[in-house]
Amino acid sequence: MAIGVTAKLQVQVGKNEEFEGIFKRLAEEVNANEPGCNFYAMHKSREDAQLYIVLEQYIDEEALAAHGKTDYFREYGKELAPCMAAAPAIELMDSV
Repeated sequence: MAIGVTAKLQVQVGKNEEFEGIFKRLAEEVNANEPGCNFYAMHKSREDAQLYIVLEQYIDEEALAAHGKTDYFREYGKELAPCMAAAPAIELMDSV
């Protein structure tokens, strides 16, 4: 069963461009190196310029766990942290 993930990311005012640049590099790494990830894409809210939502889908729990253990995920996470206004709100979902 595929695992869906939404990650709501609230970014500090004035940090959007920096955040988007870092996240773009992270997404390129994920999409190039994680065959267990069906998609990994960021979207910006039309209602709140500081809110980004990442839509993700993994083939199974193992692929999801592997994603969080990659060196690039950890490194880009450190780069993204100063841009964040709050902790990410993560929701896991099961495909139907």
